[in-house]
Amino acid sequence: MHPALQALVTIVIGVGGCVAYFYLSNVFLDRVLFPAAGPSAGRNINRANMVRPWLFLFPALFALGLYLAYPVFATLWLSLTDRSAGGAFVGFANYQRMVNESKFWEAISNNMLWLIVVPAASTAFGLLAAQLTDRISWGSLAKSLIFMPMAISFVGASVIFKLVYDTRAAGQEQIGILNALWLSFYGGWGSFLVLRLLPALILLAFAAFVAYGIYQALRPLVWGVGYHGGSSWQGVPVRLAITGAGAWLCYLSLHSVYSVFAFDFPYGQPQTWLTISFWNSFFLMVVLIWIQTGFAMVILSAALRGIPEETVEAAVIDGANDFEIFFKIKVPQIMGTVVVVWTTITLVVLKIFDIVYAMTNGQWETQVLANYMYDKLFRANDWGVGSASAIVIMLLVLPILVWNVYNARKEMR
Repeated sequence: MHPALQALVTIVIGVGGCVAYFYLSNVFLDRVLFPAAGPSAGRNINRANMVRPWLFLFPALFALGLYLAYPVFATLWLSLTDRSAGGAFVGFANYQRMVNESKFWEAISNNMLWLIVVPAASTAFGLLAAQLTDRISWGSLAKSLIFMPMAISFVGASVIFKLVYDTRAAGQEQIGILNALWLSFYGGWGSFLVLRLLPALILLAFAAFVAYGIYQALRPLVWGVGYHGGSSWQGVPVRLAITGAGAWLCYLSLHSVYSVFAFDFPYGQPQTWLTISFWNSFFLMVVLIWIQTGFAMVILSAALRGIPEETVEAAVIDGANDFEIFFKIKVPQIMGTVVVVWTTITLVVLKIFDIVYAMTNGQWETQVLANYMYDKLFRANDWGVGSASAIVIMLLVLPILVWNVYNARKEMR
């Protein structure tokens, strides 16, 4: 059968089946199971109205159970069995094997690095783009261009950036944009400004931004809990954890500033960017940041437009400058939306697979959990360790999902 005809038949059968189900189920409910006739007509009508919503929900609940709940329990069972032993129950032996593999810990560390960089960068760039594009006359066009990568699949974006990072042998014409730019540096003042001074300034700016975040986290503790905006005692561990993570990021940033000036750049030699350990993970992250910035921009732009003009006008009258208006007036009012965007991108990062698979396939120390799971399940045919890694991904995603649902319901109330 021709694919177009097959698709048409599928649509007709699917839509027709839904219509038939709802019509026949209503007929069965109202005429057979609870007929609205006789001395029990009123009671039957009430019973039918109580059952009818569940009857309509049944197809969705059945599909969710079949395609969501069942795979979760099946994966959990597979993670506790051994395929080579005929599916025998082995308890947590697969988890023990998994945690003893260096590739698993490489995937965990890379996923943590992705979680630190990608949501923060995507949300920050999206917020910046949302604020700036609302202030220019051709902002709608700029938003369309920034949002456009969202229409590209992860694999398609990976192919595009693989060409950007492409490397040819020395002496040949470079088709990769990054290598073409790299070969234009020769060690002079231009190289110093672009490769040393500019990265150092960016790192220092990042360190200053993190230090400001540490200050905001510690300020309620310095003032005293519950005093002048201080938080409750329950928030103290969270603030201390944020402070510790921020201090670590500040140390890394300042240490990287030294590395930038001390590093001996191999001028004139084309680089295989995706094989440079540690930095190649950042080259992969650029792809996801490029895609997710448009998503963050659209959501945050809508939130910024929803800020009451009265608060901004009052700040202007009080003498606040643009910087103070943005960070002290606008951002606090849309912090709930910022957190939602951050957590949504975090969920995408935890499940990232396509970009790593298409660009490096987990080689050169770029392994992530989803790619590790794929390698175990479909290459090594080790369903025990592969399913165990899938459960680890689910456990990492689950708290964020629960937190999002909780906040969504709290806002509805």
